[in-house]
Amino acid sequence: LLDREVSRRSFAMAEAYDYDLFVIGGGSGGLAAVKQAADLGGKVAVADFVKPSPQGTTWGLGGTCVNVGCIPKKLMHISALYREIQSDAHGIGWETKSSHSWDNMIQAVNNYIKSLNWGSKTDLRTKGVKYYNSYATFVDPHTLSLDNGKGKVEKVTAKNILIACGGRPSYGDVPGTKECCISSDDIFWQKKAPGKTLVIGASYIALECAGFMAGFGFDVTVMVRSILLRGFDQDIAGMIGDYMEGHGVKFAREMVPSKFEKMPNGQVKVYVKDAEYGIYDTVLMAIGRTGCAGLLNLEAAGVPYNKSGKVECNDEDQTCVPHIYAIGDVIEGKPELTPVAIQAGKLLCKRLFGGSKKKMDYMDVATAVFTPLEYGAVGYSEEDAKKKLGKDRVKVYHATAQPLEWNLNHERKNDLGYMKLVCDVEEKEKVVGVHITGPNAGEIIQGLSVALRCGVTKEHFDDCVGIHPTYAESYTTMSEVKVEGAALPTKGGC
Repeated sequence: LLDREVSRRSFAMAEAYDYDLFVIGGGSGGLAAVKQAADLGGKVAVADFVKPSPQGTTWGLGGTCVNVGCIPKKLMHISALYREIQSDAHGIGWETKSSHSWDNMIQAVNNYIKSLNWGSKTDLRTKGVKYYNSYATFVDPHTLSLDNGKGKVEKVTAKNILIACGGRPSYGDVPGTKECCISSDDIFWQKKAPGKTLVIGASYIALECAGFMAGFGFDVTVMVRSILLRGFDQDIAGMIGDYMEGHGVKFAREMVPSKFEKMPNGQVKVYVKDAEYGIYDTVLMAIGRTGCAGLLNLEAAGVPYNKSGKVECNDEDQTCVPHIYAIGDVIEGKPELTPVAIQAGKLLCKRLFGGSKKKMDYMDVATAVFTPLEYGAVGYSEEDAKKKLGKDRVKVYHATAQPLEWNLNHERKNDLGYMKLVCDVEEKEKVVGVHITGPNAGEIIQGLSVALRCGVTKEHFDDCVGIHPTYAESYTTMSEVKVEGAALPTKGGC
């Protein structure tokens, strides 16, 4: 009788809420979480609503990565690379003449994105997940208000709530920014070719966008306040900047805009220190991103957020309110990467609904920057290794190399790829950081990231027999130790 009464009360408590789990945000992490929870028997729902950018751009279900991030960025990066690939092909016998159509590319990319949007909706329906195309805000710790933007507002309750709303581009406070500039929310849906473009910022988003636009032949300038790729290995950042300058991208260093003005013909006049700097067809702001936590009325739930629009979580992705969780770009201090959000969301729901105890491991997550000279990295940068371990414990091996096909292209004579292994000498030269620039760097670092997480040492690399002729085989023959101030190693490769 006692067991039956406990069961009855538990059932009544569950029935007191509309859902076992409600997810705010239909991006990669939110969708992964809600589908995992549904697979494990949870009664779940997700709300996703895209407020238009200042320029009026909006998109469908799937979040930043699918609509205005990784997917369109990588497709445009690949498209831009074909210009250099054709130049490489000329050196090995091909005569190629072709032109690029911005209109055709945008249409093809956008159609593909829409197919992904449709696929996400179909997945939710198949798994029995309730999808609300509504903007969710907190009413109290267990209650959400859902506004569909068309006059319908409803309330739902949930036992657990997951914040997976991600972030949006920051615009800063320079006069005229929102009236005159676009962001990464707009560039991938822009029907009109960008023309002469000024990119403001030095983040990976700024350099990736500048890189593919220059690859299509547009006049591109990047305005940089201080350093390139803050938070990444600075040797590599400098090499990427040099490569981009050598391939047509201009850099305006130690400079910030002071004002933007829209001209009658639609162009933008840019001012620096209140003096006219130049006139551009497109100005792209890429100075960072702000989390959307501040837009959810979290005060009503008792969850604080910082000025960056992010929330603090413990090692179980739990906020200070035990039944409210967060994953992805909205968490303070965690990697802002799609696969991280996906993994964290799945693991969280396995703990909530599947009895798992496994937590998300945020250390040693590999990443890639899709600049014209691609960059892959996992583990510590050289700078971070020295800060964390101490300079005396860090030993760096490095090498330069050229992919085989570059050697037959006279326009590539100054182009080099670079590889670096950051090692801890007190742990038998355990590798704590791996870095590479060159073609398909993302593909290469994905494999090496597994080795690093398994505790690979420099000796393991030395004992590994390389595949010849490949670019990545230089990792297995790397012998030169980096010395501060010394020149780069002599070019390797085939």
